Amino acid sequence: MDGLFGSSSWLYIILVGFIVGLFGRFFMPGNNRMGCLLTIVLGIVGAVVAGWFGQYMGWYSRGEPAGFIGAILGAIAVLAVLRLFSSKR
Repeated sequence: MDGLFGSSSWLYIILVGFIVGLFGRFFMPGNNRMGCLLTIVLGIVGAVVAGWFGQYMGWYSRGEPAGFIGAILGAIAVLAVLRLFSSKR
């Protein structure tokens, strides 16, 4: 039985997070050097941020996940915020 916490759903989340993170890094200009694990985390956090922002703006209903494009835009926003706070002196 593969429910919400089944092994295939976690693998799906990791795979989609990796793909979203790769697209986010690709579309964000500059040097975005990070490993596979941080790319996965970037994609997942980008999707969460996009879902939260979309619910706040009324684009998504409660419990509805962000779309693929929204997740990529969320990953780009996360990268932009990270770059803002980690600028080299």
